[in-house]
Amino acid sequence: MDFASPEAEQRYDAVTAAAPGVIVALDFDGTLSPIVDDPARARIHPDAGEVLVALARKVLAVAVVTGRPARQVLDLGGLEEVGEAVAAAGKQLYVFGQYGNERWSSSERTIVGPRPPQGLATFLRELPRVLREADAADAFVEEKGLAVAVHTRRLPDPVGAFERLLPVLRERAEAYDLTVEPGRNVVEVRSGGMDKGLVVDKLITQLDAKGFVFAGDDLGDMEAFETVAAYAGEGLPTLLVCSASDEQSALLPLADVVVDGPSGVLELLRRLTDDIPG
Repeated sequence: MDFASPEAEQRYDAVTAAAPGVIVALDFDGTLSPIVDDPARARIHPDAGEVLVALARKVLAVAVVTGRPARQVLDLGGLEEVGEAVAAAGKQLYVFGQYGNERWSSSERTIVGPRPPQGLATFLRELPRVLREADAADAFVEEKGLAVAVHTRRLPDPVGAFERLLPVLRERAEAYDLTVEPGRNVVEVRSGGMDKGLVVDKLITQLDAKGFVFAGDDLGDMEAFETVAAYAGEGLPTLLVCSASDEQSALLPLADVVVDGPSGVLELLRRLTDDIPG
């Protein structure tokens, strides 16, 4: 765990002091779960449930904010069981799926979300042709209901395929008023009008948060980082945590703390829990 500056250490201290009013929000893939070739085989870090429950007892709320469908991340993370333990402690666990288009909480325990965006079905019908023309016919296509993700990780040249696909998929997505979210060897096409930054803003506003921590690893977390940084500029105690990897470095300039993947994230959360008074 590395603080980016002496000011970052001061931000950490301010967050611990404000802990009863602090929300801790975390991405899933690359932050709570290691990145794997097959998204369906991803699993939350084995220590995460215990760590999240202990942390939730000392803060205002804990949230998982992910590009995955909420149902999928609940299952892969065992988060319904985590939510039961958090609720028993009188606190809240939130899961925001598909960049905030879906919402689940440990008190309501139902997933609320919109219909699939117009144009997505047509985009999907065109996708096999688009992949063939980009010499990426064997890319893994993950349908998410409200989005589709094209993974290049399994291809012989994942980075080259990603770079070929990104502009082509962006052009086709824009034709159907869809949003493109690039990530670590994946391009996601989804409905617009929502991102992780808007989730952060809603959580802070609706829960009247007195501080905010966000941990992420990829480009899809950039809006959340920027929103948290804006609140920090207004005086809110905040902490930005980058789960670092060799594949993505875009979040590093904004991060207060840099950790080594999901294990490092959990180490930080344990330390945060221990450092909170009471």
